[in-house]
Amino acid sequence: MAHKIGVIGDKYSVMPFKLFGFDVRYGMSARQIRDSIEQMAEEDYGVIFITEQASEQVTETIDRYKSKMKPAIILIPSHDGTNGIGKQAVQENVEKAIGQNIL
Repeated sequence: MAHKIGVIGDKYSVMPFKLFGFDVRYGMSARQIRDSIEQMAEEDYGVIFITEQASEQVTETIDRYKSKMKPAIILIPSHDGTNGIGKQAVQENVEKAIGQNIL
């Protein structure tokens, strides 16, 4: 069974994902972002990509889903660039999975 993929963030960063058929939600306020995550989780999305800047506004919501199998919430850079928290999260997950940081 294929799961849906969602993307949340500012308009200019996430608009290109529509080309790939992803469900794109624009969110600038913490409430909009939080509501989008909750709705996507409720609708059984498999993966939610969220810009790093948007994720900083809803860290408690993202932390709640870290221990769950679905949805996987993946941080991506915005059109303004990265601030490193997405890469750091990937490094932590790799270290947790194999016992050491190979990146």
